[in-house]
Amino acid sequence: MNLRNKTHRVHIGGIPVGGGAPISIQSMTSTYTYDIDDTVAQIRRLAEAGCDMVRVAVPNKKDTEALKSILDQSPVPIIADVHFHFERAIEAIEAGVHKIRLNPGNIKDRSQVDRVIAACRERGIPIRVGVNEGSVVERQDKGRRAAQKADIANDPRARLVALMIETLEDYLRIFDENDFHDVVLSLKSIDATIVIDAYRAAAERFDLPLHLGLTHAGPPETGRIRSIASLGTLLACGIGDTMRISYASDPIDEVHDAKELLCSLALRPRVEPELIACPTCGRIEIDLIKLVAEVRQKLASIKTPVKVAVMGCVVNGPGEAEGADVAVFAGKGRGIIYVQGEQTRTVKEDEMLDALYEECVIFAERVERGEVELTSAKVNIVPPAPLPREDGSIPLTVVR
Repeated sequence: MNLRNKTHRVHIGGIPVGGGAPISIQSMTSTYTYDIDDTVAQIRRLAEAGCDMVRVAVPNKKDTEALKSILDQSPVPIIADVHFHFERAIEAIEAGVHKIRLNPGNIKDRSQVDRVIAACRERGIPIRVGVNEGSVVERQDKGRRAAQKADIANDPRARLVALMIETLEDYLRIFDENDFHDVVLSLKSIDATIVIDAYRAAAERFDLPLHLGLTHAGPPETGRIRSIASLGTLLACGIGDTMRISYASDPIDEVHDAKELLCSLALRPRVEPELIACPTCGRIEIDLIKLVAEVRQKLASIKTPVKVAVMGCVVNGPGEAEGADVAVFAGKGRGIIYVQGEQTRTVKEDEMLDALYEECVIFAERVERGEVELTSAKVNIVPPAPLPREDGSIPLTVVR
């Protein structure tokens, strides 16, 4: 892992972004913002899932009129997503939002942009300025648009990234002229490789905090691969200060995956159990996939980062489970449970799920009482005796 890229720090509500602050997770509501009850309910669900701040769309005045009530009930900072109407930005700022997402290129009257910046400066509200692959090419001036498209065609990735950086530079000149520096940048594309190149270029060019994201990622099944490939690469290189993984699905999925990505890269401490499981193979004699799903569901009630391993046999299981706090080695008919390397139970197959959960709860409670510590290094697990086959015969002893 590389050291974090040094950036200017801003504050979104009480949450610091940039300047070495922990990487924050964002998501966006899929409700109509003017529907206050539905919007607040979704914001609370996102906050409970681990979202640090939530963005809401404000395309109409009835949306900004709902903001005051939403803000009064929100457990996390709220960001107003503004596109074409500067009036919505002013109304959102006056309502008390904690950040504005604004594209100066969508507001043609410079004086209107200046008014938004002045209002944010007066209240200490940061502004996110972004460029997207789909909108960075000029739309109004046909001659300029043709020239830009021809230039991009010569080297699509390099020239598109260059245009994104040039456009941001144009936008930032407006902020510099207004002596406003609490700006967060984003450079999005549907293409994971362009996202990587664009953010790397921005990290070299600017010292402003970067909001990582990939636009039009798609459904979770494919979108998480595209998102993790790009955002995970950038985070591993020390680039990024806040992030949103975007899916065409329940935004809760975005938060869960963003948390797991940050935890996997040791950029956020775990606050809930971590479940690992061996890959399926021909040695498995139980429905491992079903067991893992059931264990995952049961562990949701535990709020201690216990590392739990579910292993389908005793061949590779002991080696793969070293480092787990609680582990089960399952075979046809029974399972053997270990707690930090010590065998604690041998149970029947239909008792495995409840027994494993009980051991996890007991261990988590001991951790909370300070009696034991979570595993931070390798745990030596002595392989259990091979489980008998259905006919009662014993397989060969495992040699490690």
